[in-house]
Amino acid sequence: MKAYYQLTLAQLRIYVRNRQALIWTLLFPFFFMIIFGLMFNDGNTTSYSVNLIDYDNTQVSKQITTVLEKQKSLKIHKKTNELKSRKLLSDGKTDFVIVINKGFQNQVTTKQQSAPAKIKVLYNESNAGQLQGGIATITAYVDAASKQMAGYTPKIVTDFKGVAGITLSYLDFLVPGIIAMQIMNNNMNGVAGQIASWRERGVLRRMQGTTLRASTFIAAQITARLILNSLQAILTILIGYFGFDVSIRGSFLLVVLLVVLGTLTFMSIGFIIASLAKSPESAGPIAGFISFPLMFLGGVFFPVNNMPEYLQPIIKTIPITHLSTAMRDIMNVGASFGDLLPDFGWLCVWMVVSFLIAARTFRWE
Repeated sequence: MKAYYQLTLAQLRIYVRNRQALIWTLLFPFFFMIIFGLMFNDGNTTSYSVNLIDYDNTQVSKQITTVLEKQKSLKIHKKTNELKSRKLLSDGKTDFVIVINKGFQNQVTTKQQSAPAKIKVLYNESNAGQLQGGIATITAYVDAASKQMAGYTPKIVTDFKGVAGITLSYLDFLVPGIIAMQIMNNNMNGVAGQIASWRERGVLRRMQGTTLRASTFIAAQITARLILNSLQAILTILIGYFGFDVSIRGSFLLVVLLVVLGTLTFMSIGFIIASLAKSPESAGPIAGFISFPLMFLGGVFFPVNNMPEYLQPIIKTIPITHLSTAMRDIMNVGASFGDLLPDFGWLCVWMVVSFLIAARTFRWE
């Protein structure tokens, strides 16, 4: 037990004495909040996320869907669960929900039409000012499709209704992503470089020659990095809350649990990289080669729903996606543990698999 405490304190001292890393850690979240806040926090956007539910599923309804899908400013996602789509709308995770009801084609094609057929368009009324461009786009192209069907006699009109929801700024979205990115970089990149360096310098070989057990060494590394990651996450949240009015609606204990899970997962991946790398010089590029695409694919800076469909299977399996999504759901909408079970499940799977691989590939020399 004494060795465990000494190794933990030694790791913390190494970090504190590295002034460059310490200052960078403190300024890193503040720097990103300033830059991205100035660039994107005005709420302007050139594209809108749209969940489309087609209950009619007929030739006419598909024609409307095709027209809307051709518009670059509308990111159409076909859904079947209206209740879930409404929840996403209320939580600020999508901009519009379009509902085409059953019997739509019959309303359009009937000769004794007493009123135009309606397409229901739901939007978050808290962001109505920011969604005017999307409202105008949907109205214009639905109207154009209506005119194609029946000359200039309107057969379809849009029925816009406001849905009560929360208002989120870009910084509300960004801060949880920054925390997830810090956890990934500190553990995957940091562990890979440090372990590879200690191996090359013979530090690990000398440790192996003592009575120190590998489990004690790894436990001390985990404890030290858990402390550092927790402090860094708290600092980032405090900077966002007091400096930029970032909303925090969920349980702080769930945030801590995610920090623990994320640390264990990316530390295990870091040990795997350290085992594969033949030198500290190669460990950094390998870790960077993995972490750089994960940073952009994992929803750190931009919503994963707006990314291309062919990337979605990859995005939904990588650990950083579930870490940033769960962190964002807790802070932005106050999600409970039950709401986050899929994300926690994926992180646990990654943690266990990575740990087993790391245990088999770890080398003292």
